[in-house]
Parts: sequence; structure tokens; C-alpha cells
Amino acid sequence: MTIDKQTRIAVIGAGLGGAAVAALLKHEGFNVTVYEQADQFDRLGAGIHIGPNVMKIFRRIGLEERISLMASHPDFWFSRDGLTGDYMSRIQLGQHALDTYGAAYITIHRGDLHEVMLSPLGDDLHFGKKLDRIEDSGDDVGLFFTDGTEVRADLVIGADGINSKVRECLLGEEEPTYSGWVAHRALITGARLREFQAEFEPCVKWWTEDRHMMVYYTTGKKDEYYYVTGVPEAEWNHDAPWVESSREEMYSAFDGYHSTVQNLIAATDYVTKWPLKNRKPLPLWSSNRLVLLGDACHPMKPHMAQGACMAIEDAAMLVRCMVEVGVDDYETTFKYYEANRVERASKVQAISNANTWLKTQEDPSWCYGYDVYADALTEPAK
Repeated sequence: MTIDKQTRIAVIGAGLGGAAVAALLKHEGFNVTVYEQADQFDRLGAGIHIGPNVMKIFRRIGLEERISLMASHPDFWFSRDGLTGDYMSRIQLGQHALDTYGAAYITIHRGDLHEVMLSPLGDDLHFGKKLDRIEDSGDDVGLFFTDGTEVRADLVIGADGINSKVRECLLGEEEPTYSGWVAHRALITGARLREFQAEFEPCVKWWTEDRHMMVYYTTGKKDEYYYVTGVPEAEWNHDAPWVESSREEMYSAFDGYHSTVQNLIAATDYVTKWPLKNRKPLPLWSSNRLVLLGDACHPMKPHMAQGACMAIEDAAMLVRCMVEVGVDDYETTFKYYEANRVERASKVQAISNANTWLKTQEDPSWCYGYDVYADALTEPAK
């Protein structure tokens, strides 16, 4: 169909979901501008998993090869008993993922991935734009930023995370709730790892009943090794989004864990601690000219390593609906988007929050084999 290139689409937030939806919109010829509150993005010390379900989306916009070359390609996801080291599951990835799911499974540094995803946006990305308020006139939307600037758009996509200002406009003020869990994060150099006589597997999750540690390489060169934990902590009494942790705190949290985990902690020079937060299920995904995706829509614990993947899938489905249904009747388009995303996103959210994914041997093909473009769109309920 012919796309109305005069439709002004504003994306609030240039995280992974915002970058994805903007790049996909540009690829389809839409007029899109992205507004990001940060002054710049740094290569922060965090890793991320990207499944074949999302690598196929990157293929569509010409980014798959660049991302693949930078990343680590584990042959397995191992789950191991944190105390004994016994293997609880061996989930095939590597060549099996390519053959079975149609694309690679990778682990990568979030900053490296983000830089590639932002590269198509060029001058359509504006930093230092913290949204203050939104005024939906019915005919268009006024976006007012804290720097005093104002812009107008025909459609607004809220990709601004768990503390979404666009979500607040739709549903009113509501603080996310602390889940009772924290995540420790640390990046270890390959040189530090080589000081220890231990085998460090490319992708492994260490489990006990109430806590875990997920560990993987973030580069193809294997010069960075990253871990993120899930540890119960009754309260979060900090105003900051994260605080510094310590090697001593890690030893305490993982007391009695396998020697490989103890070596990882010994190799840790700097570790941070982040609260894991939740929100109530979302009663709506859009209203008039505003629509949400990713953590603004369905935040989840990171325990399935699919949170960012769900945001990117949202982006792909939203743009697909804009192309196939059109943007003139945007409310119908947004209903198609929700109808084709809510079941899958809710399923992943529930499994992520339950923290059971791949703990024992199972078939992950329903998740990794998914293709956002494969099936005809489901019509929304009347």
C-alpha cells in the first residue's frame, strides 16, 4: 500500500525498543523523529541475549550481519546446579539455532548492539529531550520537553521504559513496585578470567532454589565475560536507580556455590546492584494517537533473557500493522498491533517473572522459532 509519508510519527525513548521501531519505520519510508532524554549513550557494562526471533528482524533492516560479527555465538545454554555443578539442562543453540530457527542465537554487549541499532537514525535522533507533558488535541499531539521546546506529531510511540511518561499520560501516575529481588551486574575481562584455572562456559545459568547467576561472553573475541544475578532482598531503600555492590556482598549472596562461581566473584573488580521492578498488567496498549511498546507496556524480570527481544518484536509488529492496515485509521491499526502481541508478550512476561525458563530440559522453539512476519495478522476482537 502507499504510505502517507507526511504522517509525523514521534518516538519517545531511544532505547532498544525505540531504536528498533524508528529504524523499521524509516526502512518502510515513514516520517519518524526520535526524542531521547539522555544527553548521550555510553557503553555501559551490561550484556544481553538476542534470540533468532529478533535476529530475523535485524535481517529485515540490514543489521543482522554487523551485529552477528560482533557477538558471541554460544553452542548451548547450560543450566547447572549452583551447589553441585550438575547439569540441569543443555539447550542447543549455535548451528542448531541456525538450522532449526532460521537465525543465530547471540550474546552481546548491550552498548555495542545499541550503537548499531541507532546507526540508521542519523539526524532523526534528538538527545537531551526529556518529556514533560503531552497534550492530545484529537487532531494531533503536542509534546512539551523540559528544555522548553515543543513539537507536534500525528502519532506518538511510547518506548520510554518502565517509568514511561507516555504511559503516565494514558493511565495516570503510578510508581512501579519493587519485586523483592535485585540483580547484581559485573563485566570481567578475559585477562582476569585467564588468571583462574577453571572452565568458563560461553552461556551458563547457575541455579539454587531462591537465586541464580546468568553468565556469558559479550563479544566474539571472548574478551569480556558478564554476569547478572537474581537475588532476593526484602527492601530497596535507595533513591538511585542502582548502587555499587562489592565482592564481599557477592560472596555472601552465593555462599556455598560451586567453585567456578567463586572464581567469578574473585575475578570481579566492580559490581553494581539494581532493583527489579514490576507493574500491574496493562489495561490498554493505546489510546487515540498514543501507543506503547516494550517496558512501557509490559515490563518483566530479565530471567528469560527476552525483555529487550519482546520490545523489538513489539516494534516490528507495530510497524507491520502500520504498513498493512495503514496509518489513516490509526486506532484500528493499534488494535491490530495489540491483538497480535498481547498473548505472546503476556506469556513471556509470566514465564520471565516465574523464573523457570530452561531450568530443565525443554523445547524453546515456540520462543526462538517465532517470526513476526510469518503468519497473517489476527483480526482484533469486535
